[in-house]
Amino acid sequence: MTSQTAPTGTVPTNVPTPDQIRRAPKVLLHDHLDGGLRPGTVVELARQTGYSQLPETDPDKLGIWFREAADSGSLERYLETFSHTVGVMQTREALIRVARECAEDLAEDGVVYAEVRYAPEQHLEAGLSLEEVVEAVNEGFRQGERLARENGHRIRVGALLTAMRHAARALEIAELANRYRDLGVVGFDIAGAEAGYPPTRHLDAFEYLKRENNHFTIHAGEAFGLPSIWQALQWCGADRLGHGVRIIDDIEVREDGSVKLGRLASYVRDKRIPLEMCPSSNLQTGAAPSYAEHPIGLLRRLHFRATVNTDNRLMSHTSMSREFEHLVDAFSYTLDDLQWFSVNAMKSAFIPFDERLAMINDVVKPGYAELKSEWLFRQTASTSGSSGSDG
Repeated sequence: MTSQTAPTGTVPTNVPTPDQIRRAPKVLLHDHLDGGLRPGTVVELARQTGYSQLPETDPDKLGIWFREAADSGSLERYLETFSHTVGVMQTREALIRVARECAEDLAEDGVVYAEVRYAPEQHLEAGLSLEEVVEAVNEGFRQGERLARENGHRIRVGALLTAMRHAARALEIAELANRYRDLGVVGFDIAGAEAGYPPTRHLDAFEYLKRENNHFTIHAGEAFGLPSIWQALQWCGADRLGHGVRIIDDIEVREDGSVKLGRLASYVRDKRIPLEMCPSSNLQTGAAPSYAEHPIGLLRRLHFRATVNTDNRLMSHTSMSREFEHLVDAFSYTLDDLQWFSVNAMKSAFIPFDERLAMINDVVKPGYAELKSEWLFRQTASTSGSSGSDG
């Protein structure tokens, strides 16, 4: 699809409204289950489970605390906020509720397909087994899908099982992902602080997944840079890059506006490697200085396989609609641009090709076509009204 992004200094007449953005069919590949809880749910679960470490017990104040604590410019400080959400997600009932509400909230925001990730090894403190954690989350997602459908929304949610890069359970979690791959789990991920914990520490897990023909993404190129991306791709064989924002370090923009790609950036673009970009989160962790200066603008112009994601909706006080609104404000994107990002994401999902194609052709493209038709009728009505005569 050809972008209709306006030239610099002009504003296109078909910039989508916030309501249109909310109604647009959106595809989400990078969303953390423990980063998207409702503040009220955190408070209620803390009371029910006996968790006593919350910094605030008023839901509104707690929501503000999460945003302010995460808005530090440090990935390590950002990750500290998860001790509280993970702390209340230690029982089967809590996991079901959080997953159910996640699916409902995403569907309410117009997300039609989502891959939501979490680390099973972080939810064992109350005695659950890894298998019980996975089954509880899967049950919650299915409940959320049903409730969303009853409320007039359609969504499909797949789970990504995450291993923590500072721990030593990656192979075990990879095997778990493989066992549940036809039961709601669509792939594998590693996450956590990048510096000092390269993905190559977990080569056994990645080699296992490749032998099993399974899918995996790797958090890379967020806080550490090009070596992290290179290792994730060339040593580990990642299908997608979680964030990948630092690929910009291998792209030179010259004074005359021409662009030169380095070898790694060229490889990423040529191989159509999906970049799971999370603009608001990147601003919080210092990976980008502003929305207008976020690398996604250049990467979209250069036709990298860029996608737009939320990362952690609670900590970033965001949603897919908000992420798109920020990009529309920064780059004057049109519905064509938003469709381009959404199709990119759906092409990159970890479900079978025919199912991806059906979602693109039967859900995503028709949804955007309907929204774009509103401009035609609005413009027609405006033209008709202005061309009338008195006789």
